[in-house]
Amino acid sequence: MMQRDYILILHDTLKDLDESRYWLKRSYDICKTIGIKDAYSEDEFDAFETLTGRFARTCDMIVQNGFRSIDKVEFEDRGTLIDALNRAHKRGLIDSIDEIRIVRDLRNEIVHEYRRANLQKLFQSILAQTPGLFSLLDRIRDYCHQYAE
Repeated sequence: MMQRDYILILHDTLKDLDESRYWLKRSYDICKTIGIKDAYSEDEFDAFETLTGRFARTCDMIVQNGFRSIDKVEFEDRGTLIDALNRAHKRGLIDSIDEIRIVRDLRNEIVHEYRRANLQKLFQSILAQTPGLFSLLDRIRDYCHQYAE
């Protein structure tokens, strides 16, 4: 593939990230209004379930598609996840590896959380971490502006 092809893929990735951000923001606003409670109505629980799924998908898209697409445009070897995160850090997309580790750990908790007793804490963590995900999406968009056509 030529660099132009990689730039086109990056543009598609950015469109996907924008759409993911839109839906994540929609769910975040709804759940922020609901707030953290001891008990949720069925509709409130559904809203938080939607938020958790969108949070996890957005996190995956950032790491697997966003960072990797930038790597391809800049002719970086694919390497490991840690390699991709280190390059994202060098580009100023993340302040530290720990920043993304917290988000990834939360994503993993979402995927593997089955006990309803722990959901309140999970919902609280997601509400706390989502603004950071929006900030990360902004940084990716700003960084990729150099590849605008």
